[in-house]
Amino acid sequence: MDLWLIWLVIAAVLALAEIFTLTAALGMLSAAALVTAGCAALGLPLPLQFLVFAVVATVTVLFLRPIAVRHVLQPQVARFGIDALVGRAAYVVSEVSGLGGRVRIDGEEWTARAYDETLVIPPGKTVDVIEISGTTAFVYPRD
Repeated sequence: MDLWLIWLVIAAVLALAEIFTLTAALGMLSAAALVTAGCAALGLPLPLQFLVFAVVATVTVLFLRPIAVRHVLQPQVARFGIDALVGRAAYVVSEVSGLGGRVRIDGEEWTARAYDETLVIPPGKTVDVIEISGTTAFVYPRD
């Protein structure tokens, strides 16, 4: 069996293992084995193939992996679902108190409660959505 084919099999096994571990380290080693397979296909002797593998693996694991991990761990920029509604303005449809009420947020009606349970917010007022718990929006008046 040709050496380039062995390196190719090693690259495939490491890539498959990366799919199950999701550490990015095995993916980098797989890339190093793939580069080494290319060098072996060009006729590079075996000791130099090991050197190529070691250099590429070291560079990718020490320099590229931290960059990749940093990008994966960055917080989401955009908020989705009910998280996107927090901070939005809402229109009071029926009186909102600490016990209940209804508001319209972006065209949808939600059950609502006053964030400050002592407040009673009359219909027609504009409020801010402070928190969403389940299907209930906790709101505070804009004054």
